[in-house]
Amino acid sequence: MLEKHQIAPLFSSLNQNNQLISLADYAGSKNVVLYFYPKDDTPGCTIEANQFTQRIDQFAEQNTVIIGVSKDSCASHADFVAKYSLKVELLADTSGELCENYGVWREREKEGVKSMAIFRSSFIIDKQGRLAEVMYGVTPEGHAQAVLELIIALENASTTTSE
Repeated sequence: MLEKHQIAPLFSSLNQNNQLISLADYAGSKNVVLYFYPKDDTPGCTIEANQFTQRIDQFAEQNTVIIGVSKDSCASHADFVAKYSLKVELLADTSGELCENYGVWREREKEGVKSMAIFRSSFIIDKQGRLAEVMYGVTPEGHAQAVLELIIALENASTTTSE
């Protein structure tokens, strides 16, 4: 499992528009909220994506981009974005490499059956590429607001130290 203050694992993956998105794209200029979710267009994942979308302008004011990750395809992500008018980037980690690197691909047990799945988790990566927050096992409802409050605190701290 990853921990706060570590350098975030680098990534490059295709988004819902088949465009390559890399962590390096934001180095030095933007904070990144990288959130992992199990599957497009399922109840919890829809709540989480919609709540991040509702706050996208507030995140932008804090120099922060929101990037969701699941193992769904680019086409699935495009349909999910279109259906709910989402304003977040969604990365297609079809190989599972990104999930492995962030420690979110885990065994779970549901109704007595064990299977592998994405453990809903979020990471706040600061402009220097360090993990400012590491949150494994998050609950979708209210999570976007909690992350926004952490980002505001992070931005306020960085403004104070740079003055």
